[in-house]
Amino acid sequence: MSSDLTPRILRILSEYEDPYRDLNLAESGVLTRCELDDGELEVDLTFPYPLAGMTRSLVKQLKPQLESLKEVSSAFIRVLHEVPMMPAREGTEALPGVRQVICVASGKGGVGKSTTAVNLALALSAEGGRVGLLDADIYGPSQGLMLGVQGKRPETHDGKTFEPVIAHGMPVMSMAFLLNERSPTIWRGPMVSGAFTQMLRQTNWGNLDYLIIDLPPGTGDIQLTLSQQVPVNGAIVVTTPQDIALLDARRGIEMFRRVNVPVLGVIENMSLHRCSQCGHTEHLFGEGGGERIASEYDTELLGALPLDLSIRELTDRGKPPVISEPDGTVAQAYRDIARRVGARLTVTPAGATEGGLITKTQGTDE
Repeated sequence: MSSDLTPRILRILSEYEDPYRDLNLAESGVLTRCELDDGELEVDLTFPYPLAGMTRSLVKQLKPQLESLKEVSSAFIRVLHEVPMMPAREGTEALPGVRQVICVASGKGGVGKSTTAVNLALALSAEGGRVGLLDADIYGPSQGLMLGVQGKRPETHDGKTFEPVIAHGMPVMSMAFLLNERSPTIWRGPMVSGAFTQMLRQTNWGNLDYLIIDLPPGTGDIQLTLSQQVPVNGAIVVTTPQDIALLDARRGIEMFRRVNVPVLGVIENMSLHRCSQCGHTEHLFGEGGGERIASEYDTELLGALPLDLSIRELTDRGKPPVISEPDGTVAQAYRDIARRVGARLTVTPAGATEGGLITKTQGTDE
């Protein structure tokens, strides 16, 4: 290979931005391989978060630029990802095989937290990540219904650990799998914490890039205890635009600050309603609330999702939009959020890991 080819490739990459980080492709260090053989150039671009949905457009932009180099007759570009193994926070114990842990929380119920958690998990999986989902909402577990596996029971081969239920190719654990569907969970705090710890620590999660934990709503003692015990690398706070929900969202952010968990950003649900008959749009619950909170706490508005009947209907049927309508606008919005979350984990304080901790490669070829 010509000794000056790599610098010229880097110059081309410097003209393109990493879609979800404030870096161009040259300074972000994603160029991990370039080889030229008889005019055929092979290039590997390895991102620290999964972005399968961006692969085609990225290759389409870069391919003609690389083939404009005089030594190159054709260029083959592979877009890969390597999710770093994050160290557990002080005072917590890492989960074997789990690289990063993300909590999804809300200051109050009824804002779509669980719907967000399940669609985020499925979206990260659709982007190429290996993802698991833990339903930690002990009193109101809903992920079994949302994933179409209500009534399933986890198996145990050794009498000590659980094999998670598999839903849409994703390992899932929930209190809904351990109790009768109509049985209320009438437990005090220590029992709840014990049940959560058992599901978290005694489930055979396998090798995961991300474990998504759907926390109970609120900011009470249980939520604080769980946040302190879990090796969380980042948290997402879900809200709706109205003032009462925003007030509680602030409390949620403050809770994570108290236990030194980085807040990756805010997701605003029910931000806009579009009439299915006439197309008129209306902000039924207020406008710009999520963005104001994100700005106030120096974090990011990860996404704003519409008040859409299909989200509720499809999720209630056990086939959330990311699975049932993968090319729809709602699914694409969740996948954009998923890529944004993965990227945010690499730039938060918890994401400042050494290169030697990267342990897995999985990617998409073009």
